[in-house]
Amino acid sequence: MADNNKKSNFSSLSQGEGRGEALITGAEALMRSLEHQGVKTIFGYPGGSIMPVFDALYDHRKELNHILVRHEQGATHAAQGFARVSGEVGVCLVTSGPGATNTITGIADAMIDSTPIVVIAGQVGTNFLGTDAFQEVDLVGITQPITKWSYQIRRAEDVAWAVARAFYVAKSGRPGPVVLDFAKNAQVEKTEYAPTKVDYVRSYLPVPEMEPEAIRKAAELINGAKRPLVLVGQGVELGEAQQELRAFIEKAGMPAGCTLLGLSALPTNHPLNKGMLGMHGNLGPNINTNKCDVLIAVGMRFDDRVTGKLETYAKQAKIIHFDIDPAEIDKNVKTDVAVLGDCKETLAAVTQLLEPANHQEWIDSFRQYEEVEEEKVIRPELHPAGKALSMGEVVRAVSEATHNEAILVTDVGQNQMMSARYFKYSKERSIVTSGGLGTMGFGLPAAIGATFGRPDRTVCVFMGDGGLQMNLQELGTIMEQKAPVKMILLNNNFLGNVRQWQAMFFNRRYSFTPMLNPDYMKIAEAYGIPARRVMERDDLASAIAEMLATDGPYLLEACVVEEGNVLPMTPPGGSVNAMLLEC
Repeated sequence: MADNNKKSNFSSLSQGEGRGEALITGAEALMRSLEHQGVKTIFGYPGGSIMPVFDALYDHRKELNHILVRHEQGATHAAQGFARVSGEVGVCLVTSGPGATNTITGIADAMIDSTPIVVIAGQVGTNFLGTDAFQEVDLVGITQPITKWSYQIRRAEDVAWAVARAFYVAKSGRPGPVVLDFAKNAQVEKTEYAPTKVDYVRSYLPVPEMEPEAIRKAAELINGAKRPLVLVGQGVELGEAQQELRAFIEKAGMPAGCTLLGLSALPTNHPLNKGMLGMHGNLGPNINTNKCDVLIAVGMRFDDRVTGKLETYAKQAKIIHFDIDPAEIDKNVKTDVAVLGDCKETLAAVTQLLEPANHQEWIDSFRQYEEVEEEKVIRPELHPAGKALSMGEVVRAVSEATHNEAILVTDVGQNQMMSARYFKYSKERSIVTSGGLGTMGFGLPAAIGATFGRPDRTVCVFMGDGGLQMNLQELGTIMEQKAPVKMILLNNNFLGNVRQWQAMFFNRRYSFTPMLNPDYMKIAEAYGIPARRVMERDDLASAIAEMLATDGPYLLEACVVEEGNVLPMTPPGGSVNAMLLEC
């Protein structure tokens, strides 16, 4: 969605307070518009083309808390972390040129993971557009494929409307990122201001209308099922349908597996929760995907990490797909019944038509796989025979020390999969990770954002030595803000995930995956962050206790086994039920 046609796409303007007042600059209009949207936190970095906005921000410091990051990519990931845990729209403020292009990775990440953020970037004045002026870049053109809407503000009078529409588009329907490219002349020009509301955009239908026939057919299929299996995606969290999901699976006695981003939509200890789906998911839900007779996907997009080889994926099953986005229907997996709409409403509607059932024999069939996985994978990971610490035992120890109530933030790699597998979830919106894009460097800034989004909760971020160094500079943000991020570095001196693939599929040819690491204790000291290194199992519990008892940030470096592997694993291109238990 990208256009510069204001008149055809706005819904309403409040004509109340503000009309008739003294004219204000476009930059000041932006401040008032953000406050009108309820924004209280902004992540950003100043520069030449956005300087008038930062000057206006100086007078709004009490209302708008600006967090100075150390890199614009960090701003986008922090905004993502903020949005994911709070359910609100994350906001970034950056300059033009490299400041704008540094946000691209975070914007793409937010798009594929359905995270509502608004990125406001400076731009050269309209009289310089197209001249290759200093720090000019076509941000709208670059970001159109990776945003819900990308718009260039060229006039001060358009600011209030553009901001109102940006927030409406970002958070409505399937959420996602919006970019506002703010020309410098529009920042300094004067305009009238009135609080503005947008609640309709022509040709944009954020929530499809619920179809009674689809509701009936879905209920009919589920009522007739002997071996139903529910796949829980992040859409349940985004739609705040956690209670509706529980009522749905409990009434019909249906086991469920969760995608990576959907893990905290259902408590880990729920008796119908059979674990994580996907390449490094749990054995039971993956194998039984190809044994169920009705597969019910709720708010998930059937990505390749979940499906494995599409030609063999759940061919025996009738497929029901609950989703808010029609584009996801039949995109990867052919559905028998598509239930479009907000899953908070559609799940409740189907549940009303369900006959109570328990499917105990089917549920019991998961036990054999759980026992095999426990013996072959989980127990050796949580209670390793060797002296070296394992990633899994560190993750589980941290989770249990927080009473399984912390927010888990992860980077990408082995640390991500180990954290997702061995952390436990008891509260909603408790996992923040880069799912679809797999962005290394995501973890640290996302965790910073999460501490501002939910200051009432403990935020634990697990990172590998590779991912930490990709946005290491954000330790400066943590230092300045005293952000209470509990950082757990799982240091194996390798780019671990790539190394595992090299071991399994490339004859152990470790091409540029060993890492020479710095002294992270000295780095932490330089930033004034308390830190401790753990190499022995006997020291782990006390180090975790010290970390959690310390006010503010803390870095815990756990020196883990260098060549540990994440298992089980579906090989790339393999069938979802052909999981390897060893490598």
